[in-house]
Amino acid sequence: MSVLVFTENWDGKFKKLSFELVSYANEIAKKLNTSTTALSIGKVEDDELKKLGTYGAVKIISVENDKLKGLVNQAYTSIISQVVAKENATVVVFANNYMGKAVAPRLSVKLKAGLASGVSALPSSLEPFTIKKKVYSSKAFANIVVKTPVKILTLFQNAFGITESPANATIEKFSPELKDSDLKTEILEVSKHTGKLLLTDAEIVVSGGRGMRGPENWGPIEELASLLGAATACSRPVSDEGWRTHEEHTGQTGKIIAPNLYIACGISGAIQHLAGVSSSKCIVAINKDPDAPIFEAADYGIIGDALKVLPELIIAVKELKASA
Repeated sequence: MSVLVFTENWDGKFKKLSFELVSYANEIAKKLNTSTTALSIGKVEDDELKKLGTYGAVKIISVENDKLKGLVNQAYTSIISQVVAKENATVVVFANNYMGKAVAPRLSVKLKAGLASGVSALPSSLEPFTIKKKVYSSKAFANIVVKTPVKILTLFQNAFGITESPANATIEKFSPELKDSDLKTEILEVSKHTGKLLLTDAEIVVSGGRGMRGPENWGPIEELASLLGAATACSRPVSDEGWRTHEEHTGQTGKIIAPNLYIACGISGAIQHLAGVSSSKCIVAINKDPDAPIFEAADYGIIGDALKVLPELIIAVKELKASA
């Protein structure tokens, strides 16, 4: 018996969320008095794989296959199901992101396993297996019971944190059986953005809405983001207007993010937008409308024109960095 955690990497380096997933899975394993096994799909060097042991993984299963250069849902589901059987895993942990949402439901059907998506805490009980998850676009919580022998969980990013628990991890190379039916799609080419911080991995995000009044006014957002080592984002109307690319669109229909700090500039805070950013640890809102809904979700609010407030913030950050 073990707890299996599906890790994600980018160009052979593990994403920060993978370390959080392993930390989380390891705490569940402790409760179940068992061990944590991490699964990595894609080309990752052994030194990088070993890093998962820092957070409690005692076994790391590495799958490399030239046909798996990107996410192929059927193939990933087949691989993970084989590893679940091989390791006799009773709990499988994914991130609650695009990849987790693409694969976890398929795995649930394949294994006839109960799925708890969007969990935000450790199980409050093991018998019955009870766990808290977010519902109604993260506006409420529900405690649900998973009754199947295998439980599948998807964890919200930054909901648990990263905890070191060094283990002498072993690495095992695994060659799963893949059928042609598992590879119905083939990724021919991947175009990558270079030199930009991944929005979903960013600790700090500076985001703009229609209150910025046009794409020509995005300079202060980019400058503040650069000073803070942050990623830039935008609301849906901004991307729909073509001011910014849809790659930066956050919200219920865009990217779901959970940074430690989210700075919303000229964003009113429609419920669809808040659904995508409400898991941020701290939200700072800048808006000239004191009745804007964003202030109900914000930890700190500045009532004022973002185009006037942002330059002052930039000056303050520069002074702070100069005095540090």
